[in-house]
Amino acid sequence: MSNEFDGLAAIVTGGASGIGAAIADRLAAGGARVAVLDLNPAGTPHFGIECNVADDASVRAAVDAAVTKFGRLDVVVNNAGIGAQGDVTANDDAEWHRVLDINVLGIVRVSRAALPYLRSSPSASIVNTCSIAATAGLPQRALYSASKGAVLSLTLAMAADHIRERIRVNCVNPGTVDTPWVSRLLDASPDPAAERAALSARQPHGRLVAADEVAGAVAYLASPLSGSTSGTSLAVDGGMHGLRLRPALNAD
Repeated sequence: MSNEFDGLAAIVTGGASGIGAAIADRLAAGGARVAVLDLNPAGTPHFGIECNVADDASVRAAVDAAVTKFGRLDVVVNNAGIGAQGDVTANDDAEWHRVLDINVLGIVRVSRAALPYLRSSPSASIVNTCSIAATAGLPQRALYSASKGAVLSLTLAMAADHIRERIRVNCVNPGTVDTPWVSRLLDASPDPAAERAALSARQPHGRLVAADEVAGAVAYLASPLSGSTSGTSLAVDGGMHGLRLRPALNAD
């Protein structure tokens, strides 16, 4: 693996498990010094900082702690987020505010705190974790889809605002990823095996996305080698966003 992140410092929110942990590991493998900002950073092999992205003071303290540790900040991965299920009637106002506060305003808070440091970096990059839910209508995901649609639009607006400051902003749009959170959802369903099979079949390549695959896409977008890539949403979904396959023929 190339060391394209040598000498650079990165923060990954929600980096203690699942997709975030895979991203933190991938950036570190590429040579970055990585701070993991998480509600519970215990157990991460990287520099862990307790952080609640729903609280501005917590965010500012965590970003400052990372810069104090590393002396610089070059890459910000806004990965922290929560899920939500149901149609538009399923969640009350308080839950809508909670999910949007974490999934959208969390990105705002972290980026806002990081920007003064990123402006001093020769390789500044922000990568937001978005979702296939931002570009495809998924059943029973009204609130979650609304939050990720906002993340996609926010990414484009930030890219336009900061490109002349040489700060690149992009996002990844994963499909259904095989993470502990998804496994817990499947285990709570009436038929976990059937639900897993349905989610796998929904993606044209016939399986759930691996967290390492999302991490690879994030690393590409964050890398100094991708200096001409900004305002891009990179799908990591087995082709779900663009492919329309005919039903598979029965082998018999």
